[in-house]
Amino acid sequence: MGDGTAIAGLGMTELGKVYGRSPRRFAADAVRLAAADAGLALGDVDGLIVSHGLGGSPGIELADTLGMRDLRLLTQMNSFGATAGAMISYAATSVLAGAASAVACVFADAPLKPKQSSGAAYHRDAREWYGFGGMTAALGLRSVNSFYALAAQRHMARYGTTGEQLGAIAVATREWASRNPLAQMRDPITLEDHQNSRWVAEPLHLLDCCLVSNGAIAVIVTSAERARDLARPPVHLWGWGQGHPGLRKERGSEWGLTTGAVSSGATAMKMAGVTPSDVTVCELYDCYTYTVLVSLEDYGFCAKGEGGAFAASGALGPGGSLPTNTGGGQLSAYYMWGMTPLSEAVIQARGDGGERQAPDNDVILVSGNGGILDHHSTLIVSPHPKGA
Repeated sequence: MGDGTAIAGLGMTELGKVYGRSPRRFAADAVRLAAADAGLALGDVDGLIVSHGLGGSPGIELADTLGMRDLRLLTQMNSFGATAGAMISYAATSVLAGAASAVACVFADAPLKPKQSSGAAYHRDAREWYGFGGMTAALGLRSVNSFYALAAQRHMARYGTTGEQLGAIAVATREWASRNPLAQMRDPITLEDHQNSRWVAEPLHLLDCCLVSNGAIAVIVTSAERARDLARPPVHLWGWGQGHPGLRKERGSEWGLTTGAVSSGATAMKMAGVTPSDVTVCELYDCYTYTVLVSLEDYGFCAKGEGGAFAASGALGPGGSLPTNTGGGQLSAYYMWGMTPLSEAVIQARGDGGERQAPDNDVILVSGNGGILDHHSTLIVSPHPKGA
């Protein structure tokens, strides 16, 4: 089912500490850039799927901002960091069903403000604690960071994963970022730098945590047949899947030890007709180093509990056996939720990676992770038509 669609356009605005634009303006700019990249006029796009970050904008009113008329598909989606994969699968399914012919999928956010820290961007809209939720807050679990720290601690306690192994992921990712001119953080780091960076929520250091960025990224999904005649090489969609494990944070639960990557990865790889051994590049959702580690295990690139040793082996960095987050990911490049790994997959599939281009881009896995390990999406993409 997934062999008939492709990503034909990629639009990326300036990303990072870019001020003075609203999320809606960022989104509009990204959609225009994606259409132009594909060689399409905006009037050729008959579908629009919108996703926003913290600020609650943009929504479907973006179509009016862009002056789009007679759309056959218009909706807003949000499964947090898993949204990009969900948007692409919905767009591809719509194209295959004939409900639309060219669908723009866009994410935008602008939480950073001048003279405010990145942390302040996420604490500004922090929830109020009351009722049973206040009980966890009284225990110190007041932020996303603290919940992911708890998940990482569970993995460490069960499997002996170490902080140095998490640090190996941060170091490898930064090495990739040093080769990406668009990355926010390009200065190389060492394992010692990682270990000496301040605690955010133990066992997570500052260098275990993603950046915060302003900007927008959009892609155009259309049929593989149409994409072949457009301006840029098609990035074929081989498979997709979702996983929403619904695990509770309680005694006896597998929460923190396993994720929705198990089911979403199996679904996407089955649709694509591949196994983990066929995947040549990974673009994983790295809101934290820990999520890279647990995703590698759940996708089957190593055995459960061996993600730390796998990362520490050097497999993920330049020259490694499984190039991962080749643009510097969310840890070092830019944080556009699930559009960060997706945009880098498109760049790699097209062979546009420059100094960071992976030597073998035949099969690229893209992951998304939303909530506190609540939602997961997986895409399998390739520069080649499925079955070619």
